[in-house]
Amino acid sequence: MHHLPHAHEHPKSKAMDMTTGSISRLLLAFALPLLLGNLFQQLYNTVDSLVVGNFVGTEALAAVGSTTSIINTLVSFFNGVSIGAGVIISQYYGAHDNNRLHLAIETTMTITIICSVILTVLGYAMVPLMLRLMSTPEDVLSEASVYLRIYFSGISGLLVYNMGSGILRAVGDTKRPLMFLCFSSILNMGLDLLFVLGFHLGIAGVGYATIISQFLSAILILLLLSRSSDVYHLSWNDLKIEKNILKRILIVGLPTGLQQALTSFSNVFVQSYINSFGSSCMAGWSCYTKIDQFIMLPLRSMGQAATTFVSQNIGARNISRARRGTFTALAIASLITFAGASMLWIFAPQMVYLFNQEQMVVYYGVLFLRLCVFFMLFSCVNQVLSGALRGIGNAKVPMIIMLSSFVAFRQLYLFTATRISNTASVVGFGYPAGWIVSSMLMTCYYLFSKWEKKLEVSQQ
Repeated sequence: MHHLPHAHEHPKSKAMDMTTGSISRLLLAFALPLLLGNLFQQLYNTVDSLVVGNFVGTEALAAVGSTTSIINTLVSFFNGVSIGAGVIISQYYGAHDNNRLHLAIETTMTITIICSVILTVLGYAMVPLMLRLMSTPEDVLSEASVYLRIYFSGISGLLVYNMGSGILRAVGDTKRPLMFLCFSSILNMGLDLLFVLGFHLGIAGVGYATIISQFLSAILILLLLSRSSDVYHLSWNDLKIEKNILKRILIVGLPTGLQQALTSFSNVFVQSYINSFGSSCMAGWSCYTKIDQFIMLPLRSMGQAATTFVSQNIGARNISRARRGTFTALAIASLITFAGASMLWIFAPQMVYLFNQEQMVVYYGVLFLRLCVFFMLFSCVNQVLSGALRGIGNAKVPMIIMLSSFVAFRQLYLFTATRISNTASVVGFGYPAGWIVSSMLMTCYYLFSKWEKKLEVSQQ
């Protein structure tokens, strides 16, 4: 097979070969821009909540909060598919197989364009049904509906950006997606304030600010991919779906997407338990989930770093290095998470106060934060080990474990526990309960899984 020169031989290449060199340095170099990128992505929604909570009102804050799990359900599914694409691209990159690398990139972008159209139409049409499913209170309903409709109208910008940056991350380039994300997040903040304070558009202004910023970051990443002279160049004339590669992407991507989507969807049910305590508790929960997302970022970034690290080393057929990378990623994630959780526990009231100053909202926000933050250490195990297993092409078992824990067990817990004692803290503990069960199952499976067998399958 004809090979182009490999990316790390290219003097101007921004890609990162993870098959040689210091493991901890490579993981950190990969994860830090990713962490900053995820941080800025999180700032998108958080700034929306800050502006709405301070300048529009508690009902509007509850509306933005209650739509998060719906948005996350659809976006998470697509992100899972982009992780599948990233794993396959990483493996071809690690194996120096540039012909298939190109086919994988063209196939990936074609799927993205098709999915963008489907999700826009489907999301927009299903807004009333989704809000009814969550038993959204009347005082929040109309604003939640407005926000979601605007969001889905512009969702293709987000999908194209995520997939484009997924392609760059697969070859080890996390810096440039970060630059685009910083630009669009800062733009989003500026537009939020302009539309809400300047034009008095209320919650609709926040929605418009988000989709305009997302479209611009998508355009930037497409320009970068199509103008690049590196091995991951995107050629618009070659856009097509290569069946075998699509099949490989879906073997990893579908279980990952389903697991992420169903986990987010199960949060819709947690949200409906929370909704029964009224709009102050809803707003407090909304503050908690926004803050909680920030502490999740380092461990998510390490999970993604583990996926790319393991994928590239599996491509280079180096199993022991792939295993060592997984352990290193877990150690780094746990240290950072413990430090972050300690800070959040101490400064919980000040953090919640940033979003809303109402006494009951602050009370509930602090209650949920202090209840859950230290249990995040169990999430480190889930994210890093499932990331490593996906890197060897095994997405099915992590999916089964996470769905059993985050969906089945969590719903069972909520159903049973609220009948014994229906309080906000009992409902709030539904999150940690799922993390604990999942981390125990994931550790057992990881320790007993045979990577050598998987390697033979993934190389076929």
